[in-house]
Amino acid sequence: MTSGTTTDDWHLTDDVGQFLARGGEFLRSRPAPHTILLTVTENLRLSGDRHYGDAAPEFGLLDGAGGAGTRAAFLRTPPHPLLLTVLTEEEAAVLAARLADAGHQVSGVTADRDTAAAFAGAWRRITGAEVRLRQRVRLYRLGELTVPRQVPPGRARVAGEADRERLARWFEEFSVAVGEPGAQDPRRWADERVRRGDVMFWQDPDGTPVAMAGTTPKVAGQVRVVAVYTPAHLRGRGYAGAVTVEVSRAALESGAEEVLLFADLANPTSNGLYQRIGYRPVSDFAMYDFG
Repeated sequence: MTSGTTTDDWHLTDDVGQFLARGGEFLRSRPAPHTILLTVTENLRLSGDRHYGDAAPEFGLLDGAGGAGTRAAFLRTPPHPLLLTVLTEEEAAVLAARLADAGHQVSGVTADRDTAAAFAGAWRRITGAEVRLRQRVRLYRLGELTVPRQVPPGRARVAGEADRERLARWFEEFSVAVGEPGAQDPRRWADERVRRGDVMFWQDPDGTPVAMAGTTPKVAGQVRVVAVYTPAHLRGRGYAGAVTVEVSRAALESGAEEVLLFADLANPTSNGLYQRIGYRPVSDFAMYDFG
């Protein structure tokens, strides 16, 4: 794709700097619903890596009526699904048609519930592709952090150089558990988290890690809790809640104005846990896979 080309009111580019120069203010205007686009573009910007997935990223910005500035955006890092901000049903259909006409191979879509459904339906009508709802998730924002009444024995600590192998192994297990095997290279993920120091373990009194949770880099005042994971044989003991409290506390202490996280709506245990420690629902998102 040629940087800076225009398709109707969509301005397309493969340059993250151009994308943020033109659409950064729009993305920062609503940091919670735009959290995924903000953190992915921040990772691309910080790393200088044009290939977050298998190919160069693709970005799009939709102008508002009468030169009112950006009103919507998309981001695609192949082979990962298309990421969309809120679109009307008509806007979703127009974008699907434009991408299909240009020969884009879209593997799926992630967006707020209504936008994702509208785009998935349009993509199916236009291309004939099989469309499958993979997951529904709820976005939460931290209100008042509440420590559980019963905290398991042990303490939290930041994962370090000696933890690379465990981080990579646990991230691979986590990716399989959430239905995204191969989404990122586990060793590269571990290397980046050790370098940034943004993953915490909960360790038992003997010093053995029993759960982990990480955070994204702070951008537009928001930080998102990610990769909350406890190995299967250690679940049900309060470790996930304890480590989530500690990474949330660290995010607040770093100056984050909003601390966010996503929870799978098919998992009532995690949704209940996050609400008990102070997270409150913001909106629902959906993820579709395309055949």
